[in-house]
Amino acid sequence: MSQTADDMDAVAVRTWCSLALETLGRERAAIDAINVFPVADGDTGTNLYLTVESAAGAVEAVFAAHETGASVPALADAVRAMAHGALIGARGNSGTILAQLLRGMAGVLADGHDADHLRLALTRAATAARAAVAHPVEGTVLTVATAAAEAAGRTAGDPSPQAVVQAAYEGARTALDATPGQLAVLGRAGVVDAGGRGLVAVLEALVVALCGQAPEHGTWVTPDIAPVTTAAADDCAAGGPQDGPAFEVIYLLEAGDDAVDRLRTRLDGLGDSLVVVGGDGLWNVHVHVDDAGAAVEAGVEAGRPYRIRITHFGADRVHPHRRDPAQRGVVVVVPGPGLSGLCAEAGATTVLARPGEPPASGELVDAIRRAHAREVVLLPNDAELRHTAAAAAEQARTEGIRVALIPTRAAVQGIAALAVHEPDRSFDEDVVAMTAAAGATRYGELAVAERQSWTMAGICQAGDILGLIEGDVAVIGEDVPGTARSVIDRMLAAGGELVTLVLGEDVPDALADALEEHVREGYLAVDTVVYRGGGQGTPLLIGVE
Repeated sequence: MSQTADDMDAVAVRTWCSLALETLGRERAAIDAINVFPVADGDTGTNLYLTVESAAGAVEAVFAAHETGASVPALADAVRAMAHGALIGARGNSGTILAQLLRGMAGVLADGHDADHLRLALTRAATAARAAVAHPVEGTVLTVATAAAEAAGRTAGDPSPQAVVQAAYEGARTALDATPGQLAVLGRAGVVDAGGRGLVAVLEALVVALCGQAPEHGTWVTPDIAPVTTAAADDCAAGGPQDGPAFEVIYLLEAGDDAVDRLRTRLDGLGDSLVVVGGDGLWNVHVHVDDAGAAVEAGVEAGRPYRIRITHFGADRVHPHRRDPAQRGVVVVVPGPGLSGLCAEAGATTVLARPGEPPASGELVDAIRRAHAREVVLLPNDAELRHTAAAAAEQARTEGIRVALIPTRAAVQGIAALAVHEPDRSFDEDVVAMTAAAGATRYGELAVAERQSWTMAGICQAGDILGLIEGDVAVIGEDVPGTARSVIDRMLAAGGELVTLVLGEDVPDALADALEEHVREGYLAVDTVVYRGGGQGTPLLIGVE
């Protein structure tokens, strides 16, 4: 696909995104293979591809909306869609930075499309990307972006957009070749920066989109440097930035500027590789931390986090370029960020189910892939997700992943299943044990009635506290503590050895203390365990084993 354009327009943006996706698709494995900074987890190429895929999809949606008319979208609509798509789909450290680069460009190109606007757009992009990174490091994609902007600036006075993008590409390519001498971890591994390599690919696509042909001096090729070896990668892991936090936490966040400023300070104290991009109330947050739960809770304090992804680096740090899948993983759907951190610390890959926004099968398939395992146990933790989870499992199986779906109907059943998970035993034995633990856990929850309605326990009024057992209303109460005690008593009437309590976001710790005392005084042989992390609108989740 190619075109020649005198100026940047919506069609050029569409072509650029399509070509960038095509180029990254070809090169993502090679980029993954040279990924040693900030963490040698071998996924930079894949993350950049997925980020651009989201950007391209958003642009295609804008064009699809104009199919019934005779005109094409305005440039402003196309570049804003590209930036928004990249923001909501950004993956990993480099993908998040790329999203900010595209956002910086879009902010300028929405107002103009000539050579002067292109030069300014590249400068604004590089500046915005640096501002988004808590501790910028030279020899990375930031260096490459700055070099591209500076090279484009040296074309001042030239009215040709083609000259601007050609210069930016050449400047980026030259800067990329120099990165092994700027960052020690790259020099030891004998590679250029993976994120910078991805940016060169994106700029190459921009040259083709505007000029209709490959860059004037040819496509960038890997310089004559030593390939990454396992020994070199292990040496980087032993002596470089890879001796860092255990988790990568990424989420979208709806929040104001002031709250995000406080969030940056909070997250900077929790970990490293902090990148916060976005604006106008929507942000993409990326950080590496040891306490994943604390990173998510910081987002909750700042605003509304969603699309939360938590990845455990685990063995990737020990053998950073041995990207063989683990034997087994667990994917868990959770109702709140607190449980997301808890399950991630237990080694599970989590998917957050937001109130009224259950995860789609695509999100579950993505989580199964992120588990990066040959065998995956899927815990949907919601009866309503049964068919969605089954569809995701079937899709993953077509990709060669062995998936077992345990039809857990509540988060407390998922916790019970995860507690007995043992990856060292056979897959079938593990699934049987987890299924048995989930099945032996009766579940209940408290909810607030939204309107007057008929229930199995009688007629409730708006604002009443409803106590549900196994999905049916069993108690109608006036307050949370009294209703909780009644539900626990009914559940323990059938026996039990352990009560699990999961507190909702705004429920005080005093409730857990009071309920623990109630169980201790009334049921001498029953233990109680308390977690915080239930979803919004659900004061309490209860499990009895």
